[in-house]
Amino acid sequence: MTTIAKGGYSVIARGLIIAVAVCVGAYFSHAWWQYLLYGWAAVLVGLLVMFFRDPERRIPDNNDKLIIAPADGEIVSIKTVDEPIYIEGEATQISIFLSMFDVHVNRLPASGTIEYVKYHPGAYLMARHHAASAINERADFGLRHASGVKVFFRQITGFLARRIVYDLKEGAPVEAGRRFGMMKFGSRMDVLVPPGVDLHIKEGERTVAGETILGHIHGKGPE
Repeated sequence: MTTIAKGGYSVIARGLIIAVAVCVGAYFSHAWWQYLLYGWAAVLVGLLVMFFRDPERRIPDNNDKLIIAPADGEIVSIKTVDEPIYIEGEATQISIFLSMFDVHVNRLPASGTIEYVKYHPGAYLMARHHAASAINERADFGLRHASGVKVFFRQITGFLARRIVYDLKEGAPVEAGRRFGMMKFGSRMDVLVPPGVDLHIKEGERTVAGETILGHIHGKGPE
């Protein structure tokens, strides 16, 4: 079943008010182009409803040792980087680009405990740009899996995205696949994992938040 994301109701309501006002003005204008404005208003409301859709997802069973995609989109980059903030060493970075037409509700990539949360104001480069991870407005999260493995992930705004929403707090236990926030109007999600995590994806593949398995964590895991 598909619903509307919690953060979308106010935006859709404002869009609907604008659309109704435009249609009323067009009706009383009696101009030949009034039908174009009717069409524009319908498209506006339709696009907003589409953007803020929030479909249910089939989270994989036995997911306690899985790394799951936190966002819908295309894997545009998989590379080795130095991650000094939370993992504090070598990590593999998986970057997922979200277009305007992807679902923008974000889900947790793994189960564990949130140990790090920080919001960074910044620029609005195109989300595909290699520097977007460091320069754009973003929110960083560090999650420690029960095995001790650290998972670092971030929401990154794009050229159109102007607001990040999340509800994670340090010290909170979390479950893989649960909704935790969204990015409005085109953006990128990065997931960084340390060496030893087996990855099963490649560049160019598409992901489904809460469903696509990015990799497996080795270790003792929960008792």
